[in-house]
Amino acid sequence: MATLLTLARMIDRVNSMIGRSFAWLILVAILISAGNAVIRKAFNMSSNAWLEGQWYLFGAVFMMCAAWTLREDEHVRVDVLSQRLSMRTRTWIDLVCHILFLLPFATLMVWLGWPFFMSSFLSGEQSSNAGGLIRWPAKIWILLGFVLLVAQGLSEIIKRSAMLTGDLPLREPGDGEDLPPVARNAGQGS
Repeated sequence: MATLLTLARMIDRVNSMIGRSFAWLILVAILISAGNAVIRKAFNMSSNAWLEGQWYLFGAVFMMCAAWTLREDEHVRVDVLSQRLSMRTRTWIDLVCHILFLLPFATLMVWLGWPFFMSSFLSGEQSSNAGGLIRWPAKIWILLGFVLLVAQGLSEIIKRSAMLTGDLPLREPGDGEDLPPVARNAGQGS
């Protein structure tokens, strides 16, 4: 279990680093949006490339931060119901749902995302809008985002399993920056 917890810790760190980095693209998208609006109003000019650029940036943030959101336990859930359950029951529900729903869906999206991206890349797919951008950069974020989500799903499964077996203390997902010291020492001496 110690090796798996080390893997989970590494996945958590990578996804946190990627999520924090890509979150800054929201600021870039806002600046592009504001600049485009000012130019459109002041000079009666606009650019489809700038509009599509801000869409691409938002898509990149959404896809590349999804795994970080899962790692921090900030995804949508029915808190009214889950807060009434014990920590152990919530951990079981998370484990089962990650195995039955998250991993199969995210894996399917990776499998479908590869040809979706490659077709666009190899054909040089272009936006149908005048002055629009090439499409493959937007499509690669879908593929990469789901790859990160699969990895984070595996990390969450490892951590939930460790909580249920006693190798990690039962705790709220997303607590703390890293796995607790118990995880670092788990399995040593065995």
